[in-house]
Amino acid sequence: MSFTQQLTRTFEKEYAKEKGFADLYRQRLIEFRKEKESAVRVEKPTNLARARTLGYKAKQGFVVVRVRVRKGGGVFHRPAKGRRPKRMGVTKLTRNISIQTIAEQRASEKYPNLEVLNSYWVGEDGKKKYYEIIMVDTSNPSILADRGINWICRSTQRGRVERGLTSSAKKARGLRNKGRGAEKASR
Repeated sequence: MSFTQQLTRTFEKEYAKEKGFADLYRQRLIEFRKEKESAVRVEKPTNLARARTLGYKAKQGFVVVRVRVRKGGGVFHRPAKGRRPKRMGVTKLTRNISIQTIAEQRASEKYPNLEVLNSYWVGEDGKKKYYEIIMVDTSNPSILADRGINWICRSTQRGRVERGLTSSAKKARGLRNKGRGAEKASR
């Protein structure tokens, strides 16, 4: 565990003793709901420790966007034309991509000059889920000079989200597990 994670954990424990972490979480969700747009640029990450483990650095070229996505598996309408019941295709259907990947794609649409690095969950209520997307400006000189992150500036990394190259998209594509036990992975 890194120093930042330890610091965040101790802060959350202290806060939980004083006021209660549930109150903080509830207040955050109320603020998230009040935002008119579904994708909003955020000054700094809500969960700094998680953002740093996913590659975020507090420097020029890094942008954090909070995205609101509705919950649920998607609506599948019953076909109007005749089919036998087995082929109606209404029940037991799931999405091909996760809601987190949908959030990443929406952030990418809103900020076309930025590239999605990664994302993480920040909250959910009865209707919506909230994710923070870490995005990188590939034309920023400080990003180009940083050896740890300048791999994202290559032409092969262009449109990562749309091609399913982020970690949440890879998970949905069945690429997370390799080796023993992955023989029957879907897709």
